[in-house]
Amino acid sequence: MVGRNIIMKVKLSSKKTVYNFCEPYIIAEIGANHNGDMELAKKMIDSAVACGCDAVKFQSWTPQSLIAKEEYDRNQSYDDSAKKHFGSLKEMVEKYYLRDDQHAELKEYCEGKGVDFCSSPFSNKEVDMLVKLDVPFLKIASMDITNIPFLKYAAKTMKPLVVSTGMSTLAEIETAVKTIQAEGNNQLVLLHCISIYPPKDQDIHLRNITMLQQAFDLPIGFSDHSFGASIPLASVVLGACVIEKHFTLDKDLPGWDHEISANPEEMKTICQDSKKIAAALGNTFRIVSEEEEQKKGKFRRSIVSVRNLEKGHVIAEADLAYKRPGTGIPPNEYNYLVGRKLKEAVTEDFLFNWNNFE
Repeated sequence: MVGRNIIMKVKLSSKKTVYNFCEPYIIAEIGANHNGDMELAKKMIDSAVACGCDAVKFQSWTPQSLIAKEEYDRNQSYDDSAKKHFGSLKEMVEKYYLRDDQHAELKEYCEGKGVDFCSSPFSNKEVDMLVKLDVPFLKIASMDITNIPFLKYAAKTMKPLVVSTGMSTLAEIETAVKTIQAEGNNQLVLLHCISIYPPKDQDIHLRNITMLQQAFDLPIGFSDHSFGASIPLASVVLGACVIEKHFTLDKDLPGWDHEISANPEEMKTICQDSKKIAAALGNTFRIVSEEEEQKKGKFRRSIVSVRNLEKGHVIAEADLAYKRPGTGIPPNEYNYLVGRKLKEAVTEDFLFNWNNFE
């Protein structure tokens, strides 16, 4: 940890370079919400593009690369009362995982739609497959932040890495950063993340974004698992340069993540309002815009007479009032009028200028 808060920039794709407090790069995390249906996956890509997302993200795993036999044996059936699951864990994994040729098909489809295709690999083999597809970056899931051999392998590709930090201590994050950088890969973005689906508001700790900005000379983003659009939009105020949000066409679809995902209306709000917020944050130094300068004459006040005053009258503070417009002598120069003689008589509410005095 260095804590210098230098503005580091990472080129995530040909279209976007990210840094803290930039207009955020929005990732629609489709994950496995395609439910193994390529037509549904393409409809979700179309919708993400219509919402204004910069990227759509999938997950690259196989029944063999992610889950051990013991876990399959422990999950032989689901309580299907919510109609979100079916059969055993292994049956769902078999149905929902993307084959290599499907990755290639979806990447080609994304290219035709002008949106970045990316994915989270879960083994070295999947890293190789994604690199061969020439994805713009690799997304490392929170579960792998302590998977040192995997981090080294991914880092050696020299692809930019976007690393989620859910479930991890600051020491574990620091070890992951040093592991990646030791391989000569400095193209790294960290995402603050809470790996609960959904988390309680009080457990999200958005101020961790600021902490990570101060602890590491890296761009910091936010991977969100909350309901709605408010929390990811709040992250933009703290400078989140990437927002990753699960995405679905229908929260009631069967599957693991649809319920906590943003629907098209929510995702469109995130895309549009995040740009507005980033633009509105502006600079830390005070600027008066040209438009505001033009407002001064209309909205500010000038010094006027409180009553009729004769020629030769010596101005006292009691003779002065302050009213619109702001085209005359400004109120903060009243002391330069006190003690001066009038060249000519003036009427009540007269807007003074310097030519009125001897």
